[in-house]
Amino acid sequence: MDPAYVSRHVEEEREHWWFRARLEILRAVLPPRAPGARRRRVVDLGCGTGTVLDALHDLGETIGVEIDDTLRGVALVRGLDVRAGALPDRVPVEPGTADVVLLLDVLEHLEDPAATLGTARELLVPHGVLVVTVPAYQWLWSSHDVTLRHKRRYTRRALIRLATDAGFLIDRATYFNTLLFPALAVVRLVGRLQGRNGHDLKRPAPIVNRLLERVFAAERHLIRRVALPFGNSILLLAHT
Repeated sequence: MDPAYVSRHVEEEREHWWFRARLEILRAVLPPRAPGARRRRVVDLGCGTGTVLDALHDLGETIGVEIDDTLRGVALVRGLDVRAGALPDRVPVEPGTADVVLLLDVLEHLEDPAATLGTARELLVPHGVLVVTVPAYQWLWSSHDVTLRHKRRYTRRALIRLATDAGFLIDRATYFNTLLFPALAVVRLVGRLQGRNGHDLKRPAPIVNRLLERVFAAERHLIRRVALPFGNSILLLAHT
């Protein structure tokens, strides 16, 4: 990532409406650990500052892998098990030991996303769960993607094909961030026409931040039942 963005990411990951609502949606699609069941191992590849890991500790053992020293340092201060590593082939987790592997807004950063999905499959136990989120639609490409050093944006069909080619069986694939999509698309497209630079992570006023979080997070009630037809992001759940 752009170093200037990294500092902003550290500041906003816990409070920005987008991160908070995505976490609520993630928790909605990951079933809680049943009472008395063995502790599951959740591995978050590209875990950033570990906010998701921290929120999922009730599922079992949580391990993160992060290449950026600043982000990893924040996670370590929080007392999280976050290890230095890089995708696809420097992942300090034993193969065949993860019950859940998370790749949350990671694949779009990588030169070889297929290789990383192959690594994720090797980490998983039989019938282990893969959770992927990525940004949607190449036509929404903007300075935000440039600042975050994205390589691409995805369609639902392309993401399904990528995961299937890596040997996964698809359980669910849906667009999300749908309710806010028209407004977000207009902001991105207008910004591109105006030659706007930088990322979209600046947090709005608290009341607006909370409202946007509630609207986005409300999709957790829909996404468990139906595949949403469009949105600013894509969620895929699959298993080995």
